[in-house]
Amino acid sequence: MNDIKTAAGAGNPLLEDRPLPAFGAIQPGHMEPAVDALLAELKSETARLLGADPPTWENTLKPLEDLEDRLDRAFSPVSHLHNVADTPAVRAAYNACLPKITNYATGRYQNEALHRACRRIAGSPDYARLGQAERRIIDNALRDFRLTGIELGPADRARFKEMRQQLSQLQTRFEENLLDATQAWKKHVTDQSLLDGLPEGTLALAAQTAAREGKSGWMLTLDLPCYRPVMAYARDRALRRELYEAYVTRASELGPHAGRFDNSAVMDDILRLRGELARLLGFKNFAEYSLATKMARSTAQVMEFLRDLARRSKPHAEREFQELCAFAQEHGGPRQLTAWDVPYYSERLRERRFRLSQEELRPYFPVPVVLQGMFRLVERLYGLRIEAGDAETWHPDVQFFTLRGPEGGARGMFYVDLYARPLKRGGAWMDECVSRRRRGDGSLQLPVAYLNCNFTPPVGDRPSLLTHEEVLTLFHEFGHGLHHLLTAVDRPGVAGIHGVAWDAVELPSQFMEHWCWEREVLDWIGRHCETGKPLGDALYRRLRASRNFHAGLQMVRQLEFALFDFRLHTEYDPLRGRTVQAILEEVRRLVAVIETPEFNRFPHGFSHIFAGGYAAGYYSYKWAEVLSADAYAGFREEGLFNPAVARRFLNTILEQGGARDAMDLFVEFRGREPRIDALLREYGMAA
Repeated sequence: MNDIKTAAGAGNPLLEDRPLPAFGAIQPGHMEPAVDALLAELKSETARLLGADPPTWENTLKPLEDLEDRLDRAFSPVSHLHNVADTPAVRAAYNACLPKITNYATGRYQNEALHRACRRIAGSPDYARLGQAERRIIDNALRDFRLTGIELGPADRARFKEMRQQLSQLQTRFEENLLDATQAWKKHVTDQSLLDGLPEGTLALAAQTAAREGKSGWMLTLDLPCYRPVMAYARDRALRRELYEAYVTRASELGPHAGRFDNSAVMDDILRLRGELARLLGFKNFAEYSLATKMARSTAQVMEFLRDLARRSKPHAEREFQELCAFAQEHGGPRQLTAWDVPYYSERLRERRFRLSQEELRPYFPVPVVLQGMFRLVERLYGLRIEAGDAETWHPDVQFFTLRGPEGGARGMFYVDLYARPLKRGGAWMDECVSRRRRGDGSLQLPVAYLNCNFTPPVGDRPSLLTHEEVLTLFHEFGHGLHHLLTAVDRPGVAGIHGVAWDAVELPSQFMEHWCWEREVLDWIGRHCETGKPLGDALYRRLRASRNFHAGLQMVRQLEFALFDFRLHTEYDPLRGRTVQAILEEVRRLVAVIETPEFNRFPHGFSHIFAGGYAAGYYSYKWAEVLSADAYAGFREEGLFNPAVARRFLNTILEQGGARDAMDLFVEFRGREPRIDALLREYGMAA
């Protein structure tokens, strides 16, 4: 951290120079004053640095980067607590700080003196003598100045700044509404026959939830460790419908809490502001604006990519659904399958065809074994070692690890928070705690990551047991973590995931998922919780055979999300009838094969695009899936554990961060541009 110190920082865990956040010392009531003090200091120091003449990397941009790192480190634990321990006090403090942080960030890229300094440095002879990372940061800064309105007139610039702040607040409100709606719904069950078919672990979790609230019996919730098993295993069709309706109407004008946490107006306000913001900068729509920082070259290219995948996959999905309907009728199911029937009968068909269920696999994937096996894979591929460590955390379930290089030196550290609980938002994600950077004194600040999931917590003395699908999720997020932790770039602006094109950032995460299907790796991560035995040959063959089960249905579901997102940010215009629901219905007519009930309000819970960073970018999952499948095919061609291939992947993809163009890095690793063939083979859709 920069050497700048102030009296305001004394004893304040948000401002002190610590290797790791002091979570236990963070008091929500002190967050806002701490952020105020830091922002005032940063603004004053920025003004001083911009007085340098001539400006250079060393006297202007590098010290400014140090200041930005101070702000990132101070606000990271606040933002993280808002995600994982969202008490009313934390939420109030976060919402008080967020507009100030947003205002500072927007103001940085509307700072004319800073813009002039970057342009002068870019046009100076010194620019050519800078390293690749420094030049990339300057180029990105000049691009971002344009994208944040530096070329606008005073009135438009003020309006742009106002819109950015409003969007930040609206996106937070969307996420909070969704979290509150999810946690508001509960169903207390005292008749166990209603829960017939549920796995033992789900019943134990429901009983534990009820006991925590001082009730007997079982408590069902909309948290995924409860919701998903109910949809896949509960024999009571009415119960499945009840949970389905509660889940898909969350934060909407319909459902059990109709209107109470409604995101309808929030979505419209977000879309209206995004469109206005993009047009103010000269783009036709927000999708065009979004692509300015991505690999894809145009909205037409993205739409053709998605339509091409839809053309290839929809026939497969239609055949799979027809087959599922026939199976359901043969086994006493309804004549017409509904959305709350599909997961149940899909799981029954999977069990019948492969003699395999996710619940049957669960005992083979206890969390401690999965973690150690995952770490062993990283050691085998890259010569790294991961050790358990000791650090202050925000919850007793959280673990802390240090990642060490072949010579034993630390390369980074990470927290692992795997289990669902109250006040923690749903889903799975990796986030940054600290970025790698070279300090002014030459010492190295190591990167630190947060790794978060929402798995079923341990019950009693029994460890948490994962399905194979959950193992894939864990590997995925750890792939993001490795991208952040293994960077060899010393400049935070392009280290790790910073500066990486958004449609390439999923490459390392999706790449990690492939290893979960390999026999040798499964022997490391899959050991029965009672016997310690690995998956037998027969069970392994059944698991492998099930890999492409309903691949077409899975593909069109993701394409529905991606097309909806991209068209929404291209076409949204309520005055012309291009509403959220109208666009979604058109997309469903194009790609969906399962009828969606009219009460479904999926967009109201689509936090990826309304609260996360995937607005006009959800297509990135499929785009990056092409990259990851092709990259993994390179390992298959040259040897899965070929050290030369692994070293090349480490050096070109994981270590380079955003210091170089994503396509150039892929070509350097693969020897050519990516091809879709490997992805189609994986899905069983190759011609």
